[in-house]
Amino acid sequence: MGKEFSLTPRKVAKVQTRWRKIVTDFPVPQSVTLLEKLRANEARSMRGQPPVIWDRAQGVNVFDPYGNMWLDFSSGVLITNAGHGHPDVVAAITETAKGPLAATYCFPNRHRAELAAKLIEISPPEMEKVFILSTGAEATECCMKLALTHGQRISPDKNVVISFADGFHGRTLGAQLMGGSDALKSWIPAPIRNSGCYVQVPFPDGFRQEDTSFAVFEKTVADAGVKPGRVAMVIVETYPGGSAQFLPVEYAKAMRAWCDKNKAILVFDEVQAGFGRCGKWFGYQHYGVQADLIACGKGISSSLPLSCVMGRAALLDQYEPGSMTSTHSGSPICCAAALASIAVIQKENLVENAAKVGKVLGEGMCKLMGKYPDHIGAAAGKGLVAAVQVVQPGTKEPDPEVAFDVILNCVEQGLLFFAPVGKGGGTVKISPPLCITEQAIREGLEVLDGAFAKVLGALPAAAK
Repeated sequence: MGKEFSLTPRKVAKVQTRWRKIVTDFPVPQSVTLLEKLRANEARSMRGQPPVIWDRAQGVNVFDPYGNMWLDFSSGVLITNAGHGHPDVVAAITETAKGPLAATYCFPNRHRAELAAKLIEISPPEMEKVFILSTGAEATECCMKLALTHGQRISPDKNVVISFADGFHGRTLGAQLMGGSDALKSWIPAPIRNSGCYVQVPFPDGFRQEDTSFAVFEKTVADAGVKPGRVAMVIVETYPGGSAQFLPVEYAKAMRAWCDKNKAILVFDEVQAGFGRCGKWFGYQHYGVQADLIACGKGISSSLPLSCVMGRAALLDQYEPGSMTSTHSGSPICCAAALASIAVIQKENLVENAAKVGKVLGEGMCKLMGKYPDHIGAAAGKGLVAAVQVVQPGTKEPDPEVAFDVILNCVEQGLLFFAPVGKGGGTVKISPPLCITEQAIREGLEVLDGAFAKVLGALPAAAK
């Protein structure tokens, strides 16, 4: 599904604005040796991103060593919510490392204690306890472990996990069994993949799944031969990682009621959505429902690897002391970074900024879709996450070639994206740091609009 970006330099237009600066060919000729070294020594799977050598990053900008500067519409991959290289986050990291204190395993440290308390403080009331981990996949798998453990205590047959088609919960075994992409789990042996314990239902996006009623959920479960009482967990990304569509609120409420009725644990995967990204501290708060568990990661620290599971105490406390741990759980340096990032988000009102500036982004998405209706099947988002689903004209089939070329054109003009994501690699994801201004959003949208115009204008007549 992935595609490699060429390492052959070519002439591109020079750019100089407040937020963007391109002064070299692309890729930068001097960078090719380093890029080729990476390709020679790393797994081929690591070749999927635009060939930009990151040298430093600050605020909403990424710089290479050769004089170029990009306006970042990626936040790494929805990581740097507080902005790149915020001085308070950098200071927290360096001061803790100078302690010196770098690792404590599961022994207590002050930073872990403070972070655990802060996470409970900023989260909804139903989030009573927290378990700090390292990655998003580790967090989603922990949610599954806790939910299945709870289910087994009710009945040995309560062992079914319901997730959503084309959903993404990580790249480890359990996370990909929960995930909805057949392509991503083709490596898993069929007896495991087809055990009947993992059922995917359509995501009610109103685009590829036009019927957004909760009846579709119930029918899909029934058609899979699963009795509701067997379901231990329903897990859903607050918005699918491969797009930025949100559940209808009434659907989310019906799903909460269904889980209550059938004693199933409701989990929101907040790895991409948490810590202000959607204009609220946690994206699932837009639905007005309670979660039993949430999995968080990425934007939690705006920098270093950290994740967590939060939820009801009765679920988090199921395991005896020492029987559910993680080697780097609560690393003092990572916890210090997270504390500083949360403080920045609070001090600089970045949740509110995401909601405010997000309205400009949303308006831009609507205009873009209206301008290219044959090639943009859906454009949606909340706060400072949005996605443009690029399709083949007259269909809902993804068009990965156009999506790839649009992103390449933007990067050549100083607007940084990660490679296309989602179904068939046809989605252009927009996720700038939460400190971005309205003016920077508007400039980025102009570049994106221009990239679509150029790429679509170059298509053969038969493809238009």
